[in-house]
Amino acid sequence: MAHDAPTEPIKFRHPGKGRGKARPTPKGRQASQNALDEVASLLGDRPRDRDLLIEHLHLIQDKHGHLSADHIAALSEIMNLPQAAVYETATFYAHFDIVREGETPPAPLTIRVCDSLSCMLAGAEELIGMLGGRHDEANVRIVRAPCMGRCEVAPVVEIGHNHVTRATTATIETAIEKGDTHAHAGPYVGLGEYREAGGYTLLQACIGDARTRDDIIATLSDSGLRGLGGAGFPTGRKWSLVRAEAGPRLMAVNADEGEPGTFKDRFYLETDPHRFLEGMLVGAWVVEAEAVYLYLRDEYPHIREILLKEIAALEGAGLSPHTKIYLRRGAGAYICGEESAMIESIEGKRGLPRHRPPYVAQVGIFGRPTLVNNVETLYWVRDIVERGPEWFSSEGRNGGKGMRSYSVSGRVKEPGVKFAPAGITVKELIDEFCGGMEDGQAFKGYLPGGASGGILPATMGDLPLEFGKLEEHGSFVGSHAVVILSDKDDMKAVALNLMRFFEDESCGQCTPCRVGTEKSVKLMELPKWDEGLITELGRCMADASICGLGQAAANPVFSVFKYFREDAEA
Repeated sequence: MAHDAPTEPIKFRHPGKGRGKARPTPKGRQASQNALDEVASLLGDRPRDRDLLIEHLHLIQDKHGHLSADHIAALSEIMNLPQAAVYETATFYAHFDIVREGETPPAPLTIRVCDSLSCMLAGAEELIGMLGGRHDEANVRIVRAPCMGRCEVAPVVEIGHNHVTRATTATIETAIEKGDTHAHAGPYVGLGEYREAGGYTLLQACIGDARTRDDIIATLSDSGLRGLGGAGFPTGRKWSLVRAEAGPRLMAVNADEGEPGTFKDRFYLETDPHRFLEGMLVGAWVVEAEAVYLYLRDEYPHIREILLKEIAALEGAGLSPHTKIYLRRGAGAYICGEESAMIESIEGKRGLPRHRPPYVAQVGIFGRPTLVNNVETLYWVRDIVERGPEWFSSEGRNGGKGMRSYSVSGRVKEPGVKFAPAGITVKELIDEFCGGMEDGQAFKGYLPGGASGGILPATMGDLPLEFGKLEEHGSFVGSHAVVILSDKDDMKAVALNLMRFFEDESCGQCTPCRVGTEKSVKLMELPKWDEGLITELGRCMADASICGLGQAAANPVFSVFKYFREDAEA
């Protein structure tokens, strides 16, 4: 099973030492004995290490439905951490409900309604309005939530920890009546079935020295495999760079796909998890990582259950003698999809992006060189090595190289994950893989790379959806999240929806992003847009923000001014 990683305990100066006399009573809020007993019981024999703070907060939240001031004080005392450190971490993440002293705890049942773009197109606003008038606030809480990674079956609602797809008031009421508040894993390829089909043969060859690390890297380089989480960095080169750093080394897997419109990693994890896990373990062997930290977004509770079970099974089968696997649970923060913010979260802290350099390949988790890969990148490692680099690299259109998994949602008849040649155009994707546009909808525009990748008009539907092909048009393909828009959609409303998402998900660390997204939303909510001021704000964010969130936040609004002038001036 997944382990809890040990780290050195933090030491504090005794209050009686140093300047002045010891206080007659302890300083700060004191936890009640009841809270101390409850938290100690929940933690059991789990380590009290600093990097497990978020995991322990989840235990309390899952048990009580919120985090009380008393429980925060108790956890602080038990983990030997300042209350400020616990509080600042808990308040950073959207999935932790903080109840301060004197406040009423939230209703026993929370219904989260996704209001990101694909769900908005599918009627999420109307659904929120109808739900608000049907439930007693004392018993049911209705809240808006960002993308849940199920854009192909929008609108999506989360009831407790269970998701209702293509949700209606009727299906939501039925789920509540049944008490259906826990996620359910569907059928998937388990360890036995995977090994019967040749699974883990490659890994065993690596561990048994029948393969060499240099050969694996060369094969991946020859295949053209790139990072498929958004940046597109060549995989073989990344593995070489990390391996060149002095050990000890670590590895992190980014399974926190929070980009609106992206759900491909979810698809692969919930259907064939061991193909990914084998690629992950091969990567750990190549860079000689002592441990692997698998960071999974909290919106995928059914996948967490799958991974807990299957990681325990593969460890029991002796398939990971060269490394340890630690499963980490996110807590509702899009920014943690940025690799350095994810590493901060893995260490049990707020997910604030780091300044670079140094890069995470040099100074990553606990200051060690760290290999960071996306789920889908690792998913293809086994097939590429076993079938040869040509199997992968020979595919592609319009100058693209390899195959890509496109998450397609919006105004098409058949949304979903489409495994298609790299460099395919959006028109080809719609016609050949998605059954065409929905009836009564005419193709107007598209997001080629999720919320960050800008919006392009239908007249540019013949551009290759591939790395490096869209940048000159103010766009990029990113994680290959393609959202299709029609003549029924107002591009100003689309851009405002995306900017609200960025405003909500900004970590707040840097002023250009924190203030820029907020002020942009206010300006974009006005009937008439002030193009000059909105553009100035957007350029400030792009030039001065620490990470890609703020740098790309204005891409959609820039696109509206550039390509949808009629909508912008309406």
